[in-house]
Amino acid sequence: MKKILIIGAKGMLGQELVKIFKSDKGYKVIAWDKEDLDITNESAVHKKIKVISPEIIINSAAYTAVDKCEEGKKEFTLAKKINGLAPGYLAKIAKKIGATLVHYSTDYVFSGEDPEIEEPKGCAHSCQSCMLHRGFQPKVGYFETSQPKPINKYGKTKLLGEEEAKKNTKKYYIIRTSKIFGKPAKAEGAKRSFFDVILELGKKEKSVKVIDSETSSFTYAPDLARKTKEIIDSKKTFGIYHVVNSGACTWYEAALELYKQKKIKTKVIPIDSSALKRKAKRPEFSVLLNSKLNPLRDWKEALKDYLKNKN
Repeated sequence: MKKILIIGAKGMLGQELVKIFKSDKGYKVIAWDKEDLDITNESAVHKKIKVISPEIIINSAAYTAVDKCEEGKKEFTLAKKINGLAPGYLAKIAKKIGATLVHYSTDYVFSGEDPEIEEPKGCAHSCQSCMLHRGFQPKVGYFETSQPKPINKYGKTKLLGEEEAKKNTKKYYIIRTSKIFGKPAKAEGAKRSFFDVILELGKKEKSVKVIDSETSSFTYAPDLARKTKEIIDSKKTFGIYHVVNSGACTWYEAALELYKQKKIKTKVIPIDSSALKRKAKRPEFSVLLNSKLNPLRDWKEALKDYLKNKN
């Protein structure tokens, strides 16, 4: 039986990780949240984790207040401790006890300004006589090997976390994801998902304004938890992985699909991101491309599943 430590166990993703690993008798799950361990305290991290010596450490704890992170030095420092330095502390103890570290990052490590375009297999970039592009529909976005270039402080703290994890252990899985939704977190003060917020507005407003100038992918927390377990169980090569549900859309398109599935008549009005007063700049295009794993189901199917289980 493998001993696995899940940190951030009361979060939206954390609770799904606990559920999926507890369902497998091959794992003994230890579920900790912030009241059990302050991951920004390096000494406490080393002492407490060394006592239980898990074979796998999953860190799903994170600072996610993107705009608040821009408010001042205090918030930015806190975000750097949780998102940036703490993964390094976990990586150090993981290396010391021989454990594997799983850490989650974000599409916000990319700028949105220079996405890559997928080429067909065998392309030699000599197009005069090439037939490979005929009928080929390229994917546009960021691969696991794309160069990060965050444009807000939150993204910078998440990139720091990636760097600290990689610097301090070789046995790591860094899983980048985007726009997580699922059952509300049990942790106090946890952030609500986009779909929950928009669903509530749709029930009491005649119209809602939603941004139509930022494109990325949604990720259903149970799907992400299952894929995480798949990566671990199949002993994938250590490194960076992109895990999001298939398909890309804007916030506006996602709201339209939500109301369509729930048969809500509220009008959805598309707006540009500049119409909202937000302190943090967001990438206009941050679709994560997965080149290493079998793809997850379409986000619309996952949303349907979520709404069915929510009722």
